[in-house]
Amino acid sequence: MVSSVPISFRQSFGIADQTTSPQRTQSYGLIRLDSNENAYGPSARAKQAMVESLELANRYPDLEYQRLSETIAALHGVSPDRVVLGCGSSEILRMAVSTFLRHGKKFILASPTFELIADEAGRFGAEVVGVPLTKQYAHNLSAMLGSVGSSTGLVYICNPNNPTGSLTPRQDLEGFLRDLSLKVPVVIDEAYHHYVVKTSSYASFLDRPVEDERVIVTRTLSAIYALAGLRIGYGIAAPKMARLLSAARLQSGINIVAAKAAVAALTDPDFVDIRSQQNTNDRQEFLNMANARMVRIIDSHTNFAMLKTGGHAQEVIQHFNKNGILLGPLVPAMPTYVRVSLGTPAEMKEFWRIWDLMPPQKMAM
Repeated sequence: MVSSVPISFRQSFGIADQTTSPQRTQSYGLIRLDSNENAYGPSARAKQAMVESLELANRYPDLEYQRLSETIAALHGVSPDRVVLGCGSSEILRMAVSTFLRHGKKFILASPTFELIADEAGRFGAEVVGVPLTKQYAHNLSAMLGSVGSSTGLVYICNPNNPTGSLTPRQDLEGFLRDLSLKVPVVIDEAYHHYVVKTSSYASFLDRPVEDERVIVTRTLSAIYALAGLRIGYGIAAPKMARLLSAARLQSGINIVAAKAAVAALTDPDFVDIRSQQNTNDRQEFLNMANARMVRIIDSHTNFAMLKTGGHAQEVIQHFNKNGILLGPLVPAMPTYVRVSLGTPAEMKEFWRIWDLMPPQKMAM
């Protein structure tokens, strides 16, 4: 069933508003398994670039923007005029909303999915239409297509999807684009692309691009590159689309430390492969531990997973909070699941220790 969502976008699309925080939220002693971050940190090359860039803290980052755009363009085999820079990929999403949505326009996305863009659409007065995922946790593209009308201003597809970690097959996405009105732009969010183990059903829209001027592909350096705290991301689009989006960009929004660190990270040839394999191993170990406890996990292609609690997720989240571990916020559409970001082996060992402290009914399959 497709739902028109006039209010409470955070609750409807992935994250519930939390009025209370764990007592030790400000403590560095907390284990952070809540925000899909890379627990192992950035590359040595990126760290060195950060240190060296501090000498330039008195300068605006304009010159570094050009170098970063050229680095991204070379990485993906496109011209620099197709690159849009942002303060995290979140800013690219905001640019798309501010460019294509306003009061009277319709915005279509999955439910649940990454909630920030729905929040932004609501603030711009758009009608937000959430389309439930399929039973396989893929985007229900036929239902999304059925929701498109003359007032549709934007479609959002997160693949792999957050919070479910699931994939929507590339072939299905291409069919969706063929059937979609030529007037409707589409954001394809590939924040977790690098964590996907090679599969015949998946291909990035940057690794195997399509010549479609409606498509905006977003990436972030917050995930596998472990630069979440520096807030840097980018989009790739046709030149005309890139110019439209860039017009809504915050001038000098990316600081010089982030820009230099990003160039260093993107040009580190081995880092992504190492972290990707590390994540694959950690994800398999997490699955093994869940299976040993007969706990269900939605098949994940990311650095996080949705774990079935057997009870109400909010109670489980609070249990972990009280024991110094932060988990992803409640997903209202999936009230018996918690989202767990993968941490280091020591952190995950502690996660399972705290899990085993829960009453048996909270651990049921």
